[in-house]
Amino acid sequence: MSIVRIDNQAYEYDNLSAEAQAQLRSLQFVDGELARLQAQAAVLQTARLAYSKALQAALPVSGEPQNSN
Repeated sequence: MSIVRIDNQAYEYDNLSAEAQAQLRSLQFVDGELARLQAQAAVLQTARLAYSKALQAALPVSGEPQNSN
């Protein structure tokens, strides 16, 4: 039997009602998705920073005439 802690209280998973087990599984799923999305957001922020730096490097130097091509 596995023990789960909810609000600093220990419960045996198998002794929880079917409703409580379902709610716990849903909560665990949501927590996992939040963690995945936070990791994805961190990757996207890193990529955004790299693209921003690349854009700055590709822009003409201030005061330099721009080519109209």
